[in-house]
Amino acid sequence: MTTTKTQKQEMVTALAAQLAGSRTIYVTDFTGLDVARISELRRRLRAAGVEYVVVKNTLARRALTDTQREGLDAHLAGPTALALAGADPAAAAKVLTDFAREFEKPTIRIGLVEGKPVTAAQIKRLAALPPKMELLAMLGGALQAPMAGFVGVLNGLLYSLVGALEALKTKRAGAQ
Repeated sequence: MTTTKTQKQEMVTALAAQLAGSRTIYVTDFTGLDVARISELRRRLRAAGVEYVVVKNTLARRALTDTQREGLDAHLAGPTALALAGADPAAAAKVLTDFAREFEKPTIRIGLVEGKPVTAAQIKRLAALPPKMELLAMLGGALQAPMAGFVGVLNGLLYSLVGALEALKTKRAGAQ
């Protein structure tokens, strides 16, 4: 089945729209995955808010050019699929690396996070990070610890002052 030039242009336009809505893009090689495994990967990624799109490299290059995303062209060779993520690049990286650890595929070639290229090794490190909410909780705890210590010191000073005033009161009451 051959696709016409108009159909190809529609595919490029649709892919460009998907790319424009994605803050994170991971280029993967899905060689060796059968349809059932790709469907399972798509299901896991969808649960994390990520879309997994199998693309033709020439159409992907055009769509990337249309959306002014640079740095991925050299990695578009062979069977290619794009993982398109929104605000949380770690969620997509975690699903991809966990799936690759489980089934030895797909291979992550490169990524684009907030317009900056990231290597496969950096994506694996990103996947190892705790979830965003946990990181925010850790940050909150780190910010709260010095304040809690300061309040503890002030509380100790207040108790000392109250103790001194009580002793003074008792001394003056005994002197009369």
